[in-house]
Amino acid sequence: MSVRVALFATCFNDVMWPETPKAVVRLLRRLGCDVEFPLGQTCCGQMFTNTGYAEEAIPAVRNFVATFAGYDAVVAPSGSCVGSVRHQHRDVAVRAGDARLQARVEEVAPTVYELSEFLVDVLGVTDVGAYFPHRVTYHPTCHSLRMLRVGDRPLRLLAAVRGIDLVELPNAEQCCGFGGTFAMKNADTSVAMGADKARAARDTGAEVLVAGDNSCLAHIGGLLSRQRSGMRVMHLAEILATTDDGAA
Repeated sequence: MSVRVALFATCFNDVMWPETPKAVVRLLRRLGCDVEFPLGQTCCGQMFTNTGYAEEAIPAVRNFVATFAGYDAVVAPSGSCVGSVRHQHRDVAVRAGDARLQARVEEVAPTVYELSEFLVDVLGVTDVGAYFPHRVTYHPTCHSLRMLRVGDRPLRLLAAVRGIDLVELPNAEQCCGFGGTFAMKNADTSVAMGADKARAARDTGAEVLVAGDNSCLAHIGGLLSRQRSGMRVMHLAEILATTDDGAA
């Protein structure tokens, strides 16, 4: 039976990286999912909660549970945003003092998955039929690694891609330095951390740096571009959606 899935594109992807949520739709439909894009979706509210404006996040949480209620699963190509939904929405609902909102958060939040979690844990697949004949290295983003604990799921998915040359990233678990507003409040430290990550990526000799969060890829990719490294950055979803007929 087909799984009824809602795509949570996230506002960052919607504005700057629209090819990533498109790739998620193609991938999930290829795997037999019935994918819908609820038009009422907006920001998860993380930008408010992370900067101390939890009260301002309440409308975003109300909208989220109203928009994504009733689906078998809600899938997002962002460990950061999924982490916010699963770990911050409950606190925001409690702050609102609204028992109904708390109940709706408790109902919806467990159905929200980061892409690699959904593929491996819900659909039970690691080989998604992808083909990507390039040398690739993987950066595990902080929220997916530490908050969601996705572990080796993305690497298992990448290892099953036909034609891929997957190489280990040195000091992979070190943060890239983006951290949302951290990059603005602590710009020098952020750039230094990003430079370390970019150097490690270049040292692998990979053509492509892949991650599950485009926010991190924007930070590292910007540094790689300024260094004229010739190295591309791609979201995990875009690689997994690519097949041997050239479709991406």
